Amino acid sequence: MMSPGKFLSLFVAAAAVVAGLSVSGGDAAAGTAPYRIHTLFSVECQNYFDWQTVGLMRSFRKAGQPGPITRLLSCTDEEKKSYKGMDLAPTLEVPSMSRHPKTNDWYPAINKPAGVVHWLQHSKDAENVDWVVILDADMIVRGPILPWELGAEKGRPVAAYYGYLVGCDNVLAKLHTQHPELCDKVGGLLAMHIDDLRALAPKWLSKTEEVRADKDHWATNYTGDIYGTGWISEMYGYSFGAAEVGLRHKINDNLMIYPGYTPREGVEPILMHYGLPFSIGNWSFSKLLHHEDNIVYDCGRLFPEPPYPREVNEMERDPNKRRALYLNLECINTLNEGLLLNHEAHGCSKPKWSKYLSFLKGKKFAELTKPKKVTPKSLQMMEEDNVQKQDVGEEVNVQKQDGGEEINVQKQDGEKSYPKIHTLFSTECTPYFDWQTLGLVHSFNLSGQPGEITRLLSCTEEDLKQYKGHDLAPTHYVPSMSRHPLTGDWYPAINKPAAVVHWINHVKTDAEYVVILDADMIMRGPITPWEFNASKGRPVSTPYDYLIGCDNELAKIHTRNPHACDKVGGVIIMHIRDLKRFALLWLHKTEEVRSDMAHWSRNITGDIYEAGWISEMYGYTFAAAELNLRHVISNDVLIYPGYVPVPGVNYRVFHYGLEFRVGNWSFDKAKWRHMDVVDKCWAKFPDPPDPSTLDHSNKDFFQRDSLSIECAKTLNEALDRHYERRKCSDLNTLSTPALKPPQETLSPPSLSVPTKTTLSPPSVLSPDRKTPSEITVSRKFGKVEEIDSSKDSSEVKNETHESKNETHGLSPPAEANQAFSSMRSWIIGLWGCSIIGFVVVMFMMISNRRGQKKRGKSYKTKRRSAYSGVWDRTSEML
Repeated sequence: MMSPGKFLSLFVAAAAVVAGLSVSGGDAAAGTAPYRIHTLFSVECQNYFDWQTVGLMRSFRKAGQPGPITRLLSCTDEEKKSYKGMDLAPTLEVPSMSRHPKTNDWYPAINKPAGVVHWLQHSKDAENVDWVVILDADMIVRGPILPWELGAEKGRPVAAYYGYLVGCDNVLAKLHTQHPELCDKVGGLLAMHIDDLRALAPKWLSKTEEVRADKDHWATNYTGDIYGTGWISEMYGYSFGAAEVGLRHKINDNLMIYPGYTPREGVEPILMHYGLPFSIGNWSFSKLLHHEDNIVYDCGRLFPEPPYPREVNEMERDPNKRRALYLNLECINTLNEGLLLNHEAHGCSKPKWSKYLSFLKGKKFAELTKPKKVTPKSLQMMEEDNVQKQDVGEEVNVQKQDGGEEINVQKQDGEKSYPKIHTLFSTECTPYFDWQTLGLVHSFNLSGQPGEITRLLSCTEEDLKQYKGHDLAPTHYVPSMSRHPLTGDWYPAINKPAAVVHWINHVKTDAEYVVILDADMIMRGPITPWEFNASKGRPVSTPYDYLIGCDNELAKIHTRNPHACDKVGGVIIMHIRDLKRFALLWLHKTEEVRSDMAHWSRNITGDIYEAGWISEMYGYTFAAAELNLRHVISNDVLIYPGYVPVPGVNYRVFHYGLEFRVGNWSFDKAKWRHMDVVDKCWAKFPDPPDPSTLDHSNKDFFQRDSLSIECAKTLNEALDRHYERRKCSDLNTLSTPALKPPQETLSPPSLSVPTKTTLSPPSVLSPDRKTPSEITVSRKFGKVEEIDSSKDSSEVKNETHESKNETHGLSPPAEANQAFSSMRSWIIGLWGCSIIGFVVVMFMMISNRRGQKKRGKSYKTKRRSAYSGVWDRTSEML
């Protein structure tokens, strides 16, 4: 029989094993005891962090993450008095360092390392743990994050890749760590042993303070921070602190994904970081738009509902891209599910039934959000990923280019192998760029261009609140630098290099070459490095001969290698390795030339406006010269519509940056700067002439006009396809107004060349350019008239008023006109008759009085008997 003491010992041992298994989620490292794990995240006492906390906590529980989780809540005493969210998560209160107690510097991001240090020093949980996972509040957990499964070891933490931390490669690392060679570009997801965290945390905090104080090196070229305001000092504090204590990371770029990005095939991300805006069709979400949102405490209110999975299936046929959209759905729906459950837990009344609420509580959503497990490809570290062959239905080989450069190439079904390509173009959140986007993307799809295309969309927070064009193109969202964050200078063209820098640092691409275009371009065929002879160190571009600054003192001032300055722009084909070392310098040189106002004059820059508007173009050429990147300059890639083509050249791109004409028809993009042709159904540009009407007598002019027509037709075709996707009503089914004459039909909204009575689109003309006459069309009568657009606006208004009744859109209904005219004639006739009658009566009365005087008194008696009234009594008194 077992003694009570022995039984008690066995019971305690069994309980310990069960407890260990429950903490570790049933997983254990091979040959070792079960591990204890703890998850941390840092926030402040704000509504902004409260709704993020609700989303993270909901996903943490759904994912089955083992071990406890602690919210490190940094609040001032004043904030605590009114704070309502203490019960949103298991919490450790941390003294706020948002306002530094010594320097008075306002930098809330420092609360993250300060909170970790405080937890290590004051939490009993820190004494009972083996592994720590550190997350950000704006994350959604999709599956268990087990450091030992991810490959973490003591002395080798696992972390996600933050490629924009360029300071690890320059003087910044040399200034702030004794071991710059150990600096890793990491952040976001951190999984490390508790002993490593104890060694790192104090350095993390002190290095954050150190980098934050080093204002001399906040600039973008040192930090990669496009704002240049020291905001990512905490991230450098982590990297430099880890280097100081000798921690080298296992860097993984597969475990964490930003919603909006497409995961690699075979990879299952277990963490979503919604730090950037993302969209599904025309629906979009940006956390920055909800900075002061009290949605956690507003019963029944959720974030705007996204499309349903069925709608996603209809809008995207590519399985991998559709998987990316499903990740977007999972992210926002998990946030809304967390809000819904939080409202219920805090006594909110049961919300009114809706289809969306039914979906959030249904089996389909539960199936979509069940815990995910990492795949073998998810676990590949970056150093391993670079040498692994990609298994995506194609064979990837390593081949030699001219000059010995090794490149990855793709090969399909015995075809010739070519390097992968990615096409980029930069835009802003305006209608002007939206219709250009439609044209470029439509032509890209028709051109046979290999690879994918991405729109780099630069927007302010205010822009994004109103913007409707999220679904116009595959998009990477970029913070706007139109208004420079340091100088306040308004220069939207700087968004192009800034957006490329942001894309390189936030997107992992397997492309060997990048093609960079402008939005106001139409592709006619593929633009490939092998056809135009691009190679590493030898990008391809098109001639911009007006960049005369390459030949004068401007180049000598802004580059050490003025002899290497190439007058190029427009289309760029560049090797990805060249672009990675070039892009930041492109941005820096753009800022440099833009600030050099003393050399903005036309004789130095070639800029007819003399306003520094082409600083970005010089930024490109001077940065390339600085790195000795000499271009292959090709005249066969690009043509401006309206220019006579060289016989036999198959141009690949139209650049419609200048006005072009075919006979009396013309197109100038500047005149459509403020016209919204994307959101108005069938609001197309004026159709160009039919090619069959062209004069064939002059072959050069015929080819020129044919190309111009092709460009304009492609733009209108892109708009047509867009209207069809938006399910605009068929033109043939549009109804006719009841009061219109039967021969007139309702025209669709038109933004064609304006008539005298329509508002002309604004025109942006050069200061010294004469205003041309504009050809205008009367839609009702089909007349073609010429208006001198140099006339004073008052003259135009007078002409407009005089011709108002001749226009289709402003003429009053015919039946109403007839009724009004008939009534007016009747009133005038009645008024005339009344006047005539009054005159006749008065004449008769006066005549009667004269007759009475002549007859004398003998007639008085008769008149008394015959008449009565005032006139009789008056005659008696005479």
